[in-house]
Order: sequence, then C-alpha cells, then structure tokens
Amino acid sequence: MMHAQIHLTVRRLLLLVLFIGSCGARGEVVIYDYTVVNTYPHNTRYFTQGLLVHEGHLYEGTGRYGESALLQMRLQDGAVIKRKALGNRYFGEGITVAGDRIYQLTWRENMVFVHDLETFDSVDSHYLPTEGWGVTFDGEHLIISDGSDRLFFYDPDGFQEVRQVAVTIEGRPVRFLNELEYINGEVWANVWTSNEIVRIDPLTGEILSVIDLRGLRQQTEAGSSDAVLNGIAWDADNNRLLVTGKLWAHIFEIELHQRH
Repeated sequence: MMHAQIHLTVRRLLLLVLFIGSCGARGEVVIYDYTVVNTYPHNTRYFTQGLLVHEGHLYEGTGRYGESALLQMRLQDGAVIKRKALGNRYFGEGITVAGDRIYQLTWRENMVFVHDLETFDSVDSHYLPTEGWGVTFDGEHLIISDGSDRLFFYDPDGFQEVRQVAVTIEGRPVRFLNELEYINGEVWANVWTSNEIVRIDPLTGEILSVIDLRGLRQQTEAGSSDAVLNGIAWDADNNRLLVTGKLWAHIFEIELHQRH
C-alpha cells in the first residue's frame, strides 16, 4: 500500500475517534488523554518494534536489516545490559515473554525466534505464515498482529493457530495494528503512523477505548521521518505505563485521564 493511502486510512481513524469522542450519547468508545509524569533516555538509533517490562527489567526488540536485535536495558539511564543481534537477513519486529522464553517476530521472513529469557540463547524457532508486526502474551496464547485488521492467537508451545479475531471500531475495521501489549484483560495496539493507541477486547475484537497521544512526539528528538509512535510497556509491579517511538530520544511514563 502506498504511504499516501496509509496516511489517509489513519486520518480516517483519527476523524472517527474525534467524532466518537464528541458523541457522548453513544458512550461506547472512551477517549483518553495523557499526562507525562517521567521521561527516560532512549537511543535514537533503535528502530523500536517491541517494548516490554518483565520482573523489573526493560526489554526492547529493534528492527531494520543489519540492525535488528533483542536488548535488555536499564530504564533509568538506557544502559544496555544484554544484547543479541539477529542475522542481517532478518528485520526484527515485536517481542513478548511467555514463561522463561522471549518470542521475537520478523517482518517478512516468516520466522519467529525463541530465546531463553535469562541467557538470550536460541532455544527454538517457528514458521509464521503472515507478516510479523506485534506480539503479546495473555497468559495462555501468543497474540500476533500482521498489519491487517486481525489478531491471531497461537499456542506458544506447539505454535499452532487457535483462532483469529477482526478488530473494529463502531463496526469499521481498523488496520495497521502494530506493537501490542496485554494489559488487564485488554490488548493495546499502536496503529502504525498514527498518534493513537487502541484498546481492544480480545474476545470480540471491538475497540473499547482510544488513547490520543498527539503532541508526544514533539516532546522528544526524532531520528528521522520514520520516527513514529511505537512501543507500549506495562510495568505491572509498579503500575506504570511506558510508551516510546521508533528512533525517539525518550521513553515516556504517562498517566491517562478520560476525556470529558
């Protein structure tokens, strides 16, 4: 799809979000605004594809051919504790932790790499028939996005697809679902090239609410025009939400408040 068509689709989503937010009568989709409560350093060379916090550690999966890697970092200063590079032929995408393993998608190479959580050693790999964009874990299934309007649920052990669900807002499909995070029974997804995070009911695919993050990119330095919002990490131990973007100079800790 041409970039102009992508931006048109995202613009329609934003207009729909603003329309829904102004129509209090229906009250089905809630709109959230944000407040930045903390900022942390982030390397502007990192093409962020996956972000997560697990047991106090920050993990990031990065993309681009020849630059893709899996990282364990310290949030406070951005220091890299552990790094594993992917081969030059792979474009890294989303990451998630399931048990003692980290799953890492690739974009168009149809490969899912499985790393040992502690050592980053390779322990397995799987074939993915679609493109890989985002991935998260709900405690039972891996949930994967491929840039379409669908979420795919996989058994993490045998890596067999269990089911799919179409994602909609007010009955309309929402495409370009990118980085994913499972938070308190919902799937949160960046919508590629937009400033919105959508919160999805994983059973029905319905978007329950939308987080409007307009203006956040203007609060950081950006490495290039590709530096779009992408990266959601929920720190359950500290009850805090972290977001960033590809090639951004900061990770932001934000608090949400419902728009009235």
